[in-house]
Amino acid sequence: MHRIMTFRYLSLAVIFLPLVLAAQPAPAPPQSEPIAIIGATIHLGNGQEIANGVILFEGGKITLVDSKNRTTEWQKDRYRQIMAEGQHVYPGLIALNTTLGLNEIEAVPATRDANEVGPDNSNARTIIAYDADSQVIPTVRTNGVLMAQIVPGSGRWPGLSSVVQLDAWNWEDAAYATDEGVFLRWPGPYARSGWWAEPGTTTRNKEYQDQIDEIDVFVREAAAYARMTTLKEKNLRFEGLKPVFSGQRNLYIAAQDAQAIQDAVLWAESYGIKPVIVGARDSWMITDFLNDHRVSVVLMETHRLPSNPEEDILLPFKTPSLLAAAGVHFALAVDGFWQQRNLAYQAGQAAGWLTKGEALKAITLSPAQILGLDDRIGSLEKGKDATLFICKGDVLDMRSSEVEQAFIQGREINLDNKQKQLYRMYRDKYAR
Repeated sequence: MHRIMTFRYLSLAVIFLPLVLAAQPAPAPPQSEPIAIIGATIHLGNGQEIANGVILFEGGKITLVDSKNRTTEWQKDRYRQIMAEGQHVYPGLIALNTTLGLNEIEAVPATRDANEVGPDNSNARTIIAYDADSQVIPTVRTNGVLMAQIVPGSGRWPGLSSVVQLDAWNWEDAAYATDEGVFLRWPGPYARSGWWAEPGTTTRNKEYQDQIDEIDVFVREAAAYARMTTLKEKNLRFEGLKPVFSGQRNLYIAAQDAQAIQDAVLWAESYGIKPVIVGARDSWMITDFLNDHRVSVVLMETHRLPSNPEEDILLPFKTPSLLAAAGVHFALAVDGFWQQRNLAYQAGQAAGWLTKGEALKAITLSPAQILGLDDRIGSLEKGKDATLFICKGDVLDMRSSEVEQAFIQGREINLDNKQKQLYRMYRDKYAR
């Protein structure tokens, strides 16, 4: 019995030791004093920058952004001054299309909460499943990601997305824009086997039109429901789509192939809906179509191999520049949750063909515009939230990027995380 009890205690110790070692940083209190960041290069997020700049914020809002040489009318003794010569100030990066806070450990099903049962869950709310205590969240904040659009996982209609700020006690505190969009996963017209290095066969999806018809039946019924003035009882699935028809909620359609993107856009427009295309692998092929229909695109990873063996191996890196050159409005995103720590580096890879200002805009202002939140976040402008960070080097370059300080709505957040704690522990261990 004694041995059994000892084994149980040892087992518990093994389970909980990592939790003790990796204490979660407490959320920051509201901004209590005006702050001035002086002397840094300020990257506005709209493609422009100010060398040797000054940025002031108070009560969580930016009150001034200007060149240090032009800034004279502010009472310096009122402000906590952060001298940042030689450093850079950026808007908080915005992670689109992520399950951050919904998934914790990929190999442990009990920690994954992004998926609902069944194909049609247009009313399922990701926000109430959001875990503000996730140990993954502080690791992405360390690389400048301060806002995120959390999205549902599987199913044809997986549910509702919400925007959160990444420093909170609970989901209620984290919520920044609740239920701002509904997701639809468009069927693919083709089925492919194999992979880039060993391609298999490509066959047409024989059920493609039938799957579109199923979507259409669902939406036609939802549209009829939305027009009803009196209801005996609510249909929650249709309630999820109701604000989409009135333009109060975005419709995000996940589609990759050029044909699927065009079919999805034309179908949505038949209901008076202007969709946002997510994934958009082949969007570079149909830039004229996207411009004609004024469709925004959330383009996924640049760090990937081409989808087809005949494509240029550099095409994933070049695609953002092809969209930018054609005038397509797009943002960059990374699939997954912990992967968001690499968001800036994905944009940095695209900067090989874009300007760095354009690449930064793709993960700051452009996401804010797609979300309809560009009056509050996405760029460093007077009146917007003071959601920003100070970086020792170029945030788009993993060789020099080192986030020194970060603020969300003026609150200075703790940039410690589990990975840093483990690094310090083992550094000290092996230094003895």
